[in-house]
Formats: sequence, C-alpha cells, structure tokens
Amino acid sequence: MDRFISPLNVTSNVTQLASNATVKPFNVFDGCEHYVEGLLFDLTLQVINVVVGIPANLLVIAILFHNRKEPSTSDIFLGCLAFMDAYFGTMTPLNFLNLYVWQSKPLWSAVAFSYGVKDTSGPLFLSCICLDRFVAVLFPIAFGQLKHIKYRLSLTVLVFFLTFAYSAAKIVGGIPNFKKIFTCEILATFAWMVVCNASILWALKKTSAGRDDMHPMKKKAFKMVLSILCIIIFNYLPLVALFPFQDHFSRDAFHCYVQPAAFAFMNVSSTIQPLVYLSRLEKIPFLPEAWVKKFCSCITAESNESASAKNSSA
Repeated sequence: MDRFISPLNVTSNVTQLASNATVKPFNVFDGCEHYVEGLLFDLTLQVINVVVGIPANLLVIAILFHNRKEPSTSDIFLGCLAFMDAYFGTMTPLNFLNLYVWQSKPLWSAVAFSYGVKDTSGPLFLSCICLDRFVAVLFPIAFGQLKHIKYRLSLTVLVFFLTFAYSAAKIVGGIPNFKKIFTCEILATFAWMVVCNASILWALKKTSAGRDDMHPMKKKAFKMVLSILCIIIFNYLPLVALFPFQDHFSRDAFHCYVQPAAFAFMNVSSTIQPLVYLSRLEKIPFLPEAWVKKFCSCITAESNESASAKNSSA
C-alpha cells in the first residue's frame, strides 16, 4: 500500500526520479488525465489542511503549553500529534512551489519524508492516547502507578524513532515488501483503537447502568471517547476497507480513484483532530471572550430558528 504520485502525494518513487535521469518527465496526473475526480478530492482536503489545520494545530500546541502546570496524562501525545500535523500541512505549499517553480530534487525527498511522517505518526500517537484512556478507565489502580511522565516520554521516543525510521526508509527505497509495513501498521492500529475505545465506552456505560443520569465526569469522558472513535472510523476506515481488495479493482480505478480518495480521508485528520480537541474545551485561551460568546450566541440563534421552522412546519 503506497501513496499516489501527484503534486500533493510524492512518495517512494521520488528516489527513482532523483537517481534515474532517463525516466519520463513527472506528470501531475500520472496516467489519470481523464480521471481527475479522485485527485481533485484529495487536493480539496489538502487545501483545508493548510487553511484550517495549521492554525488549529498551532492553537492546540499553545493551549497545551498554557496549561502545562495542570497537564493531562495524554497532553504529551496530543502535543506531538498536533506538531506533526502542522508540519505535514506546511509541506503542501512547498510541494506546489517545488513542482511548478523550483523543481528541486532534495525537496522532493523532503516531501516524501513528510508523507512518511503522516503515515506513521498519526496512527501511532492516536494509539498512545487510546492506550492512556484505556488504562485509566479499565485499570484505574495500575493507571495511578503509571502516572509518571517517564512512561509517556518513553512511548513518545519510541513513536518518533519508528516514524523517522519509516520515513527515511521510504526515501531510500529498494526495501523488499516495504509497502506491507504500512498495510500491517494501519490494520493493527485501527483494530487496536476501535477495540480500545469500544471497551472504554462499554465500561463507562456499564458503570452507569440502572441509573437515570450518568455522572458528569463519566458523561464527559463518554462523549470524548465517542468522538475519538468516530474520528478513527471516519479517517482510517476507507484505507482499511478498500486496500485489502486492491486486486478487485482495475489499475486505473484503483490508481486514480480509490487510492487518492482513501488517503485523502486520512490526510484530513490533520484538521479534524485539532478541531475536535478545541470543541471539547469549555474555554479557549488567547481568544477574546466576547468572540467566543458571540460565536456561541450565533449558534444558539441558528438552533432556535431551526427549531421554530420545524415546529411551524409540523
């Protein structure tokens, strides 16, 4: 499983472009000149990452730094994930400039490296967050014994090592069955995150069985885990569901439609993840309170108008 070669998805074949002078000139559509819908879909989501995702991730990092005196156990994973997503977003305009202006071979390799970072760091850091919440809810005693930051630092270092090793190998190329590494990684992390979050939801629901109302803290945790589960399914399910059936598609259908569209869903997680985190905050630092109140009042007014319209139509 590997990414489509487009101005936004330059991957392992970059090495071939850099080392083989006789290779045919780079084509923006790479044989998909008459089937551009999948590429345009990926392009649209990549632009959203640049316009919305980068500022949102930088705001998440600033908030985590602002709250460093009262950190959550998952903050280190959230901060690293936001940093990696912001870095991934910054490579898109550089990729465009390099394609149409600079045409620099070293920068092609840098773009390939950034896609290796996205392929690996996102699923692994999300898995770490799920692991942290899983232990906290299902094994609270063990969680109390493992609260020291050294355990999370060790996991973070391991994720960075795996991420940079995978990204460097993607640039070097020539590794037998290299594509299977990402296939195994995405399948394993997806299965772990789904089982982990489903177990947390089941445990929280079970502790509130027979009661009229769930405890406010558990209700908040329930909503948080449910939102994370929805993000995981939305962003990673297309890859998991489609790529194992690659042989059932024609070459053009898979290369021009399935592959760019599936990776587009994973790429847009760089925007969705920070927005979900910000939406769970009761108060957002650095933003004037008047802006937040005005925004909330606008949402409330729109909700009331919609409810009135429904009542009148009924």
